[in-house]
Amino acid sequence: MAVSLEDLKSSLRVDSEADDKLLSGYILAALQYIKNAIGTEDDAFYADASVTTLVDVATIALASGYYTFRTSLSLVQAFPVDLATNSIIAQLRGNYANYLAEKGAYDGDKST
Repeated sequence: MAVSLEDLKSSLRVDSEADDKLLSGYILAALQYIKNAIGTEDDAFYADASVTTLVDVATIALASGYYTFRTSLSLVQAFPVDLATNSIIAQLRGNYANYLAEKGAYDGDKST
């Protein structure tokens, strides 16, 4: 399951449509951040039922953070990724490494 605009709006308790375009962009940005943090060599990993739920939760958490803490660009202040999202990404990194290992990615097998 991919995170829909309605999923994110429900999580944020947003009823209006005024920020729909912004929220949709945050969903895409969050998902891309998560996939880049975990690995993009094998997209089949993200289709596994045990993975999709974690990716969805992390996407909602990160996109919610983007929306809640949106600020103008600044050279002084940085907003780190929240602890919950980092925790989920760490779990998924471990799962991804195991997934690749099971496929022989670390055995010199280039078929993955």
